[in-house]
Amino acid sequence: MINQNNPQIRNKKIILLLIGTYTLLFFGTSFIGTLHAETNTIEKTLRIGYFPNINHAQAVIGFNNGYFQKTIGNNTKVETILFNAGPSAIEALLAKRIDAAYIGPSPSINGYVVSDGKDVRIISGVSSGGASFVVRNDSGINSVKDLGGKKFATPELGNTQDIALRKYLANNGYKTVEKGGTVTVVPVSNADILTLFLKKEIDGAWVPEPWATRLVNEAHGKILVDERSLWPPQGKFVSANIIVRTDYLKENPEIIKKLLEAHVNETLWITKNKDKSISEFNTELKKITGKTISKDILSTAVSKLEFTYDPVKISLIKDANDAYDLGLLANGKERPDLSNIYDLTILDKVLSDKGLKSVEGALINKNDTSGDALANIVS
Repeated sequence: MINQNNPQIRNKKIILLLIGTYTLLFFGTSFIGTLHAETNTIEKTLRIGYFPNINHAQAVIGFNNGYFQKTIGNNTKVETILFNAGPSAIEALLAKRIDAAYIGPSPSINGYVVSDGKDVRIISGVSSGGASFVVRNDSGINSVKDLGGKKFATPELGNTQDIALRKYLANNGYKTVEKGGTVTVVPVSNADILTLFLKKEIDGAWVPEPWATRLVNEAHGKILVDERSLWPPQGKFVSANIIVRTDYLKENPEIIKKLLEAHVNETLWITKNKDKSISEFNTELKKITGKTISKDILSTAVSKLEFTYDPVKISLIKDANDAYDLGLLANGKERPDLSNIYDLTILDKVLSDKGLKSVEGALINKNDTSGDALANIVS
């Protein structure tokens, strides 16, 4: 039997213990260092939604050809989610399933209002223009005087084009059937609007591009109102912007800065390369939908759009007041106060770094955004 009290055995045990301790310290330090190094490279994530639409061209092109990921950097994983309607994108944002989105003005406003102005911020413009009121050639409609008793469609109840149509009708003395009038307005998806147009089951529709051009080219329609004509003097009105969750913006300003750098660069490239951008849009659209749009239709559609990082703030404020007047604003118990809906600080920094003109991050004061007079800013 081995004598555990033997001095030689005790010395060997001590030596082995010391060797083990030093080994643990050495390799343990290396292991901790490896963990630390790995921690520094653990990816953050930007989950961003957009629509496969021409007025979201920067997103369709930039996210799918890899430019946005390259600009944002490898330390942030960019995950994109496709949406077909603004309300579902807003729902995802407020539920924290996405962090940001390319989206139209009306859902942006609703998201801001239902969260009591806390959870949503607009950080950039995307596009302006690109919507029209198209009627069938054989509908008997030749002017605004001929709209009584007719049936029209919009892409969705309470969306940007729906509000535009309903406000246009109200301004010209018409009431919809639910309000005791003779004009019917139905919410129908853009693709179904084209089908109903061809079947002569609707007399017209207020739609975004490229659907307005498709109704003209494929369904024998004619443009009764190009919406740009309702926004004097320059015909500018917001058709899409970028929104972000307020908490994500606060916690990840560097990621948002990189996103806006990519967005501004893509906007400038599209503006300077219209023909090339149309081809690129179709290439990337096919990747995500399996379909393309004819070059002629896209060229006409793009001619009615302006791709811009300017949020065209005054048009969004009027949209909010129009929605309120029509009873279509979520939680619309009182006229909306939009004094904090914009945070353009980072965008202005990006523009300044590029030597470009600021879009003026400060919104007009609270009283200017909540009074009845604001509804009449644009006639």
